[in-house]
Amino acid sequence: MVFRHPAGLLCYIRCPMKTFFRFAAILFFAFSVPALAQFQPQVGQAGKDVIWVPTPDDVVERMLTMAQVTPNDFVWDLGAGDGKIAIMAAKKFGARAVGIEYNPDMVKHANSNAQAAGVHGTGPGKATIRHGDIFATDFSQATVITLYLLPALNMKLRPQLLSMRPGTRVVSHSFSMEDWEADEISTVDGRRAYFWLVPANVMGTWNLDAGGQKHELALEQTFQKVSGTVAFGQLHAGVRDARLRGSNITFSYVDQSGVRRDFAGRVSGGKMEGSFRDEKGASGSWTATKK
Repeated sequence: MVFRHPAGLLCYIRCPMKTFFRFAAILFFAFSVPALAQFQPQVGQAGKDVIWVPTPDDVVERMLTMAQVTPNDFVWDLGAGDGKIAIMAAKKFGARAVGIEYNPDMVKHANSNAQAAGVHGTGPGKATIRHGDIFATDFSQATVITLYLLPALNMKLRPQLLSMRPGTRVVSHSFSMEDWEADEISTVDGRRAYFWLVPANVMGTWNLDAGGQKHELALEQTFQKVSGTVAFGQLHAGVRDARLRGSNITFSYVDQSGVRRDFAGRVSGGKMEGSFRDEKGASGSWTATKK
């Protein structure tokens, strides 16, 4: 049996404790320093094409409301920032939502926000933020597009937006699309939100059959605004009150007998069809095929 001095025993006990506390301190700082340095976005921070300024919640809600978002929609937010638009689309409106954000730190932050809101993921009522460049992203499956970009970026995106399925809804915070006039402008606490329906393409010459009466219909188009003529032999009667709302079209004309006919229908590629009614009460169906 070996006896040790009490001081030696005390050292034996204390030394491992010192080592333990040193090791604990190293672990603490190893895990706490990154937490303290966790990314937090700053209003006005520079991005690829814009600085980041979050859209107020009440404006986000109006944007999604004026787009009439439902659980059947697929919402894409271009330039997603902290993810709040995609998150509200999922959480409050039940939509499937995707945000595209160029800054990878913002992408992580936005997805953390989506997780905290209980909506991170895919499918109806879920939102996810993807890292990417909005100008190199295929968002053609969207039914609703939301934007808070600069005017020049809106204009750069405009051709792609106009090529989307007729009836796709586009909403922009603060900035317009220049001569593509908005279908609605709402104001929330001094901030504007613009809404458009992507119009079908009807420009050109059509063979119109209205209840067995066949005429040539020539249409000019500037976005959702339409003008044109209907041919009655040498007479080309002007089209009145023509309007496109997505793939829905309305127009009227007064024929050579002075009778006005009002048309409503739907555009599907190179075909149109619908119903008409004249001011004498006669009605029927109509079709048109693009030449």
